[in-house]
Amino acid sequence: MAGVYKYEEGNRKPIVDPKVDELIAEFRKEQDIESREISDKEILERCMYVMINEGAKILEEGVASRSLDIDVVWIYGYGFPSYRGGPMFWADQVGLDSILFTVRNFHSSLGDDQWKPATLLEKLVSEGRKFDDL
Repeated sequence: MAGVYKYEEGNRKPIVDPKVDELIAEFRKEQDIESREISDKEILERCMYVMINEGAKILEEGVASRSLDIDVVWIYGYGFPSYRGGPMFWADQVGLDSILFTVRNFHSSLGDDQWKPATLLEKLVSEGRKFDDL
């Protein structure tokens, strides 16, 4: 049995378990995955942009009426930092064109349907609009 950390008797300091590294290396080999460095920027983009793209799909489908509705759910339901205004508000600040560009890149490189750009996101970018304009 292995965990991310192991602990020695009488010591509460976590020690990285080398068995985990072996398991990860074995999985990568089986899946033909090459290890690489991932920047903080890419981590942020992967976490936030997929959420924003999904939010655009929710708006398209009429599940939410306004982007503010999505922001309120994220702030009060999931603890999204209120000073950021919610993911959809944050997206408007970052720039939807930049987000769409990155979403398209992730979709083409990963081939994952969750990265397929939302029609609404593409429409807003082509019209030079924001979620707040809806």
